[in-house]
Amino acid sequence: MAAPSIHPTDIPGLLVVDLPVHADDRGWFKENWQREAMTALGLPDFGPVQQNVAFNAEAGVTRGIHAEPWDKFVSVATGRVFGAWVDLREGESHGRVVTLEMGPERAVFVPRGVGNAYQTLMPGTVYGYLVNDRWTPDAKDRSTFVQLGDPALGIDWPIPLTEAILSDADTSHPPLARSRPVRRRHALVLGAGGQLGRALRAAIPDALALTREEADLARPETLEGIEWRDVGAIINAAAYTAVDLAETPEGRRAAWATNVTGVGHLVEIARRHRLPLVHVSSDYVFDGTATEHGEDEPFSPLGVYGQTKAAGDAVVATWEKHYVVRTSWVVGDGRNFVATMATLADRGVSPAVIDDRFGRLTFTEDLAAGILHLLDSGAAYGTYHLTNSGPVQSWADIAADVFELRGRPRTDVARVSTEEYHAGRAMAPRPVHSTLSLAKIEATGYEIAPASARLRARMS
Repeated sequence: MAAPSIHPTDIPGLLVVDLPVHADDRGWFKENWQREAMTALGLPDFGPVQQNVAFNAEAGVTRGIHAEPWDKFVSVATGRVFGAWVDLREGESHGRVVTLEMGPERAVFVPRGVGNAYQTLMPGTVYGYLVNDRWTPDAKDRSTFVQLGDPALGIDWPIPLTEAILSDADTSHPPLARSRPVRRRHALVLGAGGQLGRALRAAIPDALALTREEADLARPETLEGIEWRDVGAIINAAAYTAVDLAETPEGRRAAWATNVTGVGHLVEIARRHRLPLVHVSSDYVFDGTATEHGEDEPFSPLGVYGQTKAAGDAVVATWEKHYVVRTSWVVGDGRNFVATMATLADRGVSPAVIDDRFGRLTFTEDLAAGILHLLDSGAAYGTYHLTNSGPVQSWADIAADVFELRGRPRTDVARVSTEEYHAGRAMAPRPVHSTLSLAKIEATGYEIAPASARLRARMS
């Protein structure tokens, strides 16, 4: 059986689908919707949940222009229509118009925010559409409507609107100049109060950014008030990160509640609303035996924190539209190793720093930019490792770099082993090698700044 073909239009995201129609002396047959074939060709996997069918008794029935808060896949079962679409989303393509004639051999994918209208060209025309959300009483309040005959649109209706059959509602819609543009869906950032969360807020100024006080993964009920229909992607920068406290009975429960159970609730929300989910993870999912960790390395966490992060990664991977972004040694706006070393250097203190654990720093501005790159570039879903680039260093090497940049001798940093540093302290086990392979994310076209350059800029 021949496959459909998909063609872009002048409206971003509006796609025309040519459908093979197989006819014989009995009539004809077509596959109107075939998920695997169509998504393989580039149609969004929009997850329809409802099918609606409109029978139009006469030629000249004209319906629209409506932009409801859902995606549509529109097609004709019998008869022919003149279709018109207007981009009503805010942005540079606002007001752009596409028109074409449709019969059973053609369908159109209409993204959320694009106004849809049609005029029947034959009596007895049957027009159908799949949608990925159910109608609710507030749907009209969340929709945008435009006047069918607005001269600004320049739609050349085959049957003049003065001779067409229209509803009272469709004759009363405002012109484009007075219509309400559809807001683009925004990213939702969870954990907006942390180092990465603050960097994401700076990188995505229009994001809905929620702190733990506003949305706590350990309390799923705090997620219920979010208007998920207006969210375009979820970025989970929230986590229980108290590595040492996680080894205590209370900390163990708290770590599992946030990093596993809470993440599981988030995955179900992403699945229900078919939202891409970015989940930030950690090098602690590995035991550090390998000198460099690839994305496909099996989990081997040493402590409770690492165990919960590994379990969270596994839960996130059950949703196909996911990015697990593993990172290490994060440096941002807040308390972190680099800030602590800079303070000690400025105060004249000479610290003892571990010299037998190895990795690379990750500056939050580059981590945030990498997350946006994955979302915006259309990179394949899956797991990606992301730190800054450059040579692998020990913690003591980095401390010495900070001291040197602060005008102190490198030798003012004493070097000790992990065993010496941990002696007499209740500390969780940590991986010896935290270095993450960057090859996969670099292959997507993301250029990662060297850690040394970012450190130098931070200390200047």
